[in-house]
Amino acid sequence: MEKRLILAIFLSFLILFLYQLIFIKPGKPVQPSTQTPAAATDRLETEAEVAKPLEAPPVAPARETETPTVTEAVAAEQEESITVETPLYKATWSNRGAVLTSWQLKKHLKKLPDRKEPVAEPLDLVPEAAGRFGLYPLALKLEEPELMERANSALYKLEGGHLRLGEGETGTLLFEYSDGNTLKVRKQLSFNGRDYNFGIKISLEVDGKEVDPVVVWGPGIGSLSPEELKQKFSANRGAAFLTSRDQKVLRLQEKKIGLENEASPYLGLDWAAYEENYFAAIFLLEPSSSQALAFKKEVSETQADGKIAVIPYFYLAFSHPREAYLGPKEYDRLKAYGHQTKKIINFGFFGGIAELLLIATRYFHGLIPNWGVAIIIMTLIIKILFFPLTYSSTKSMARMAEIQPKIKALRAKYKKAKQDIEQRRQMNEELMRLYKEHGINPAGGCLPLLIQLPVFWGFFRMLVVAVEFRHSPFVFWIKDLSVRDPYYVTPILMGVTQFITQKMTPSTADPAQQKMMLLMPFIFTIFFMNFQAGLVLYWLTNNVLQIAQQAIMNRMMARKRESDGKRRKK
Repeated sequence: MEKRLILAIFLSFLILFLYQLIFIKPGKPVQPSTQTPAAATDRLETEAEVAKPLEAPPVAPARETETPTVTEAVAAEQEESITVETPLYKATWSNRGAVLTSWQLKKHLKKLPDRKEPVAEPLDLVPEAAGRFGLYPLALKLEEPELMERANSALYKLEGGHLRLGEGETGTLLFEYSDGNTLKVRKQLSFNGRDYNFGIKISLEVDGKEVDPVVVWGPGIGSLSPEELKQKFSANRGAAFLTSRDQKVLRLQEKKIGLENEASPYLGLDWAAYEENYFAAIFLLEPSSSQALAFKKEVSETQADGKIAVIPYFYLAFSHPREAYLGPKEYDRLKAYGHQTKKIINFGFFGGIAELLLIATRYFHGLIPNWGVAIIIMTLIIKILFFPLTYSSTKSMARMAEIQPKIKALRAKYKKAKQDIEQRRQMNEELMRLYKEHGINPAGGCLPLLIQLPVFWGFFRMLVVAVEFRHSPFVFWIKDLSVRDPYYVTPILMGVTQFITQKMTPSTADPAQQKMMLLMPFIFTIFFMNFQAGLVLYWLTNNVLQIAQQAIMNRMMARKRESDGKRRKK
């Protein structure tokens, strides 16, 4: 039984370590079509279910007419930038292409590579790389390169000006362009001062015929610093799609996004998004007609050393957007926003438990405004709640340790039990009688610990994905609970406390197994070296409480043995 427990614990931590690589799988892509694209994209045929792909309705291209409609040309005379500022963000739009060039979050700071603490500079969700291609967020993706270039580089006429919105205020920007012959584009954007979302209404005409506009977001989202890129959790980026039929989120990590002609397309979506661990650009779509895909462009760039490297850039393309949310993955805000956007937070398999733990942790943070202290309080409460199970497990293991000589004698009696079925049956019957005489449940040592694993997993996922822990300091050298301990103090203390806990816990293992168990604290320490400081703090606190709890339980069991001994003497 103890061998299984060792294996279960080891596999649990191994799964935690490899979770980001093996758990999130993208939907099965549709095989590329051999037909010529008929839409304003390269091929926006998509699926809503992996098992049974849906046929995407073709987007009607502009048809040639015998008498093309001639309209009045509409354009601006000069390039200008327009800002939209609210208590939450400051956005900058350019009338060249009517695109978004900056979306700075006032309440979330960026981190520079040479600074251990965040600087007082707002985080910008528009990637710096967007300027290299002139393909900024909310640009249009058209089939014909010449038309696409014209639509995204033309000077749009603007109705409206700079907006500075208070919490209860709204405002609108209207961009219009027409070359008077072939192309006509209209982009209307509606803002409010209370949230990160804004309305989108885009119309596109080619040769006098309406064409479904396909909008682009990218490349990627934000600009992570080299230090943040080293954090495997914060560097987890890619596209996400919510299917309207089964409300399932399909994720496509950047490493799974192929070249443009190998893109994974989807249809029948409530929304499409581009995300990183803490922030997302979510676009609400029309489920009956919208389509979305993620694609990659590879660009050759000259590096500082003069060498040429091929750099991948990732984009999200979608049709029929009606609203966008550009901001942090804050659970309460997304829940209030609706449209199932809270599902963009990847709480994992035990998501319900993780959500409850986050709500409780937020409550304690409201009482004591330090997220590290909130983690410690939550760990203490969980420890108290599971004390009966832990005590039951420890008591069962202690009883098993007491009867180990009798168990060894039985196994010596039935030496051929492995080969002889009859001997194995007799040995098992005697073992069951032995357990019954001493009131022992053979699974009593493992089962209570296994019951606690979903809570541990939920706490792990909560600490990994909750934006509240980003750039949140604890004490002294721990300035950010969302990244690793820079001096590895807490992982080492965690390993030491786990070793002490292990030495205090009753064991039924033989000497060889006990030596192997003593290696576990060292292995876990290595695992936790690069884990987020918040997660290590949780496990370290758990170990310290376990030492105290084990001391109490050992004393309780010693008193019970003493009491039982006196009763037998009488």
